Amino acid sequence: MSEGRWTYLSDMDGVLVREEHLVPRADEFLDELRSNEIDFLVLTNNSIYTPRDLRARLLRTGLDIPEESIWTSALATAKFLASQRPNGSAFVIGEAGLTTALHEVGYVLTERDPDYVVLGETRTYSFSAITRAIRLIEGGAKFIATNPDATGPSVEGSMPATGSVAALIERATGRSPYYVGKPNPLMMRSALRRLGAHSESTLMIGDRMDTDVHSGIEAGLQTILVLTGISNEESVESYPYRPTKVIGSVADLIGRTLDPFGEG
Repeated sequence: MSEGRWTYLSDMDGVLVREEHLVPRADEFLDELRSNEIDFLVLTNNSIYTPRDLRARLLRTGLDIPEESIWTSALATAKFLASQRPNGSAFVIGEAGLTTALHEVGYVLTERDPDYVVLGETRTYSFSAITRAIRLIEGGAKFIATNPDATGPSVEGSMPATGSVAALIERATGRSPYYVGKPNPLMMRSALRRLGAHSESTLMIGDRMDTDVHSGIEAGLQTILVLTGISNEESVESYPYRPTKVIGSVADLIGRTLDPFGEG
């Protein structure tokens, strides 16, 4: 696997940062990608923030990642909808990351007869907005969700996320959403198109077997699982698929970014 030049896709939380703190030597890892002129994108299922917001948050941890190197489920959702129904309309439950992405592809946000109901992440899910979404879906709007994550982290502990609210709406309407974010390989493929890269020469670094590794494998990528986030070595054995490689953290790739699967 040492032939040619690799392109890197990397999850953000659990790989580069953990609970708003830098994963040790993640900054050195990214510096090496840049010095070796290796193309990369940082991916996140979180749809709350715009790439500009995320860049500012990452800078506070010590990571300098340009906006154009950040790819969110909100951006992937907007790209998907623009390809399905150009200049369409949507009723959105979400934050600026999602509404901005949809505006930028020419979508109109409306509560009146929208083409889609689009559910994303927010810290303040409104019962009235959820009720409105249910009624619009019952009226014929298609149901889209940015990602299936059931919970998200907070200082106090787990909090309900997109997947949990989507389940509520699905139970009320009998309509299942189409999830764009990981583990849907569509997220990986849209990232590849963003970079102009090919699956055969791209690897995905993630901390979760059920999203990062799953979607990477389905998109035809090589996969690296790091043990600085959700999954551990024991949990790997419970899945019917395996990552290409398991490492402690991205620090283990320093000095090896040109040949990440080489011996030694």
